[in-house]
Amino acid sequence: MSSLTILESGPLATIQDGGRIGQASLGIPTSGACDRTSYALANRLVGNNPGAAAIEVTFGGLVLHADTDLVIAITGAPCAGVPLNAPSVVKAGHVLRFGPPRTGLRTYVAIRGGLAVPPVLGSRSTDLLSGLGPLALGPGQTLPVGCDYGPMPGVDLAPVADPPGSEVVVHVTPGPRQDWFTDAGWASFTSQSYIVSSNSNRVGVRLEGEPLERAREGELASEGMALGAIQIPPSGLPVIFLADHPVTGGYPVIAYLAGKHVDTCAQLRPGQPLRFTG
Repeated sequence: MSSLTILESGPLATIQDGGRIGQASLGIPTSGACDRTSYALANRLVGNNPGAAAIEVTFGGLVLHADTDLVIAITGAPCAGVPLNAPSVVKAGHVLRFGPPRTGLRTYVAIRGGLAVPPVLGSRSTDLLSGLGPLALGPGQTLPVGCDYGPMPGVDLAPVADPPGSEVVVHVTPGPRQDWFTDAGWASFTSQSYIVSSNSNRVGVRLEGEPLERAREGELASEGMALGAIQIPPSGLPVIFLADHPVTGGYPVIAYLAGKHVDTCAQLRPGQPLRFTG
C-alpha cells in the first residue's frame, strides 16, 4: 500500500474529509474541512471521490516524506516551497516542506486515493472540540493511502486566486436573535472593522472590536447551532462558527454568513481586518 510519513507537523495539521453529516440530533458535530472549497478542489485535481480524506495544514510548517510514488494536489493558503492548485507526482523518497503561506491560513493536501485511516462514526475528520476522529498529526506518523479514485481531470492548473491578505468584507443575513440587540448594535455590527483574534481556531473565528449593545438581558436556553452562525457571547464581540463548532449554544445568534463566505473566513489569520455587510 502507498503511504507517506509526517516528519514535522507545524503549528497544526489534521486529517479532514466531508465531515459527519446528519448526526447533529445525536449530539455528534459535523467537523470536516474548514475551507470546503479548497478541500474539494484538491480532491478534484487528483481524481478523488468527493469526501476523500486529505490533510489540513494550519500556517505551514508541515514536512512530508513520500514513502512511495504519490500523486498530490495542494490548494488553499499558498505555502512557500510547494506547488499550488495543480496535480503533481511526488517520487518515493522525496520530502515536501511547507513554508509559511503568503496569504491565508489553511492549506489542503489531497493524495490520489485518499488517506485510508480508520473512520470514526462515518468520517475520518479530526474534531478538536469533541475529540472524535484521529489525533492531530505528529512527527513519525505514517499515513496509508487508499486506492479509491476516479479518472484524472486532465487539468494542469486551476486558476484560483489566493486568499485575500487585506481587509475582508463578507455578506451576512439577520439571525434568529437579531432582536436581542439595539438598532445601534446592529448598525455597529455591519459598519465597524473587526480584527481577527489570536484566540481563533477550528471552532470559530473570534473578533476584536467595539462590543455590541444589547436590547435585552438574560440568557437563552441552549438551541441548535449551524456552520456560519455568528454568536455574541457576554463580551459583546462576535464569534463566527467554523467546522468544529458545537451542536448547541446558549448565546444569541445575531446573523449568519452566506455559504461561500464561511470558507473565506476559514482563511482569516490573526490580526486581519474583517467587515460585515447586510
